Amino acid sequence: MDAKGFVTRRGMLRNLRGSSPVLLQARASEQSRIIYPPKYSDGIMGPSNVMEFEAIAKTKLSKWGYDYIATGVEDEVTMRANRAAYNRIWLRRRAMVDVSKIDTSLEILGQKLDYPILLDPTGGKDIDNPDADQIAAEGAFASKALYCVAATGGWMQRLHASNSAPVWWSNSVGLGTQAVATNFARRSEDGGCAGIILTMDYEYTPNRDRYIRNHYDWGYHQPGPPPNGVKLEARNPALDGMLVPSTPSMTFETINWLRSAAKVPVCVKGILRPDDAERVIQAGAQAIVVSNHGGRADDGVMATLDALPAVVKAVNGRIPVLMDGGIRRGDDILKALALGAKAVLIGRPYCWGLSAFGKEGVQRVIDILRGELVVAMGLAGVPNLAAINSSLACRAWEPRVGA
Repeated sequence: MDAKGFVTRRGMLRNLRGSSPVLLQARASEQSRIIYPPKYSDGIMGPSNVMEFEAIAKTKLSKWGYDYIATGVEDEVTMRANRAAYNRIWLRRRAMVDVSKIDTSLEILGQKLDYPILLDPTGGKDIDNPDADQIAAEGAFASKALYCVAATGGWMQRLHASNSAPVWWSNSVGLGTQAVATNFARRSEDGGCAGIILTMDYEYTPNRDRYIRNHYDWGYHQPGPPPNGVKLEARNPALDGMLVPSTPSMTFETINWLRSAAKVPVCVKGILRPDDAERVIQAGAQAIVVSNHGGRADDGVMATLDALPAVVKAVNGRIPVLMDGGIRRGDDILKALALGAKAVLIGRPYCWGLSAFGKEGVQRVIDILRGELVVAMGLAGVPNLAAINSSLACRAWEPRVGA
């Protein structure tokens, strides 16, 4: 797929209204192609970038719901580090390259995608809306995005029945026995998943100060904050974390269990070390996500963009390496791709879009990031993803030139 007009007429990207649900190339010269986004409801074109959806979402969510999505762990050092890492990378653009057509298409584990932006598995978006996962799936379907989610409750099957389900990978944060892993793989495949994503970096519920201040109660399972009159007691943060284990006994053998039971590919999420990347490959993983859980697991671990190059080097092209953490701009995506990521996953941005405007909000967040990526590629002199390599990226303290 080419750029189909993501660009070059000044100031028009945000304000155009089109009636088509797909991206259409304007009848214009190759030098002045523009994008007609889907026709959205009033107000949704207000945010100029994905970060501006957060303020709107905050007005529509309960404090529980907002803080659940927004929070990192403890001092939120890692969450901030994920964003700061992109400021340490400069792009070295190529000059005099024909970028009249920009191709962002790719293939990952047998799935042909229009662009390298996937939707991360995320928790908490259903605190205020129990149908949030399904609504996000509908937005993913409309945008042709690959959606990673723990699909439960039968809603994904209903979407499949109506031919409105996105391509999706089934996510789990822990499978402690072979029987549990086998059952999970078979249920996921029966639900129509195209892959399994195993998140391995969440052995215990960490200490999130915002939860403690809000008296967030892990034992309260109803959607939304507790009703008036229901009082929750303050919890000791360290004790609370230890009392809510996920799957602390999980090992690399879990990958073997899934590979034995599943016909679909298995992707492992939560890798930061080159030696762990090697171990998951040896255990049978078919893709890796470099991730620190969006700064929501262990505070103080390194930023994912900083971890990415060493993992890519260790993998050496044997399987796809994806990454998440702090993606907010098209330039961020380009930098991650230049450092070796096959694609990126976004979490909070689409959750803010979802909370602010529902299905259309998810679509619009994807529109913006996708459009910014195309513009970034055009300005960097890379007409397709295959043209992106490490020569584009330079550490801020290494102002070298050359290939």
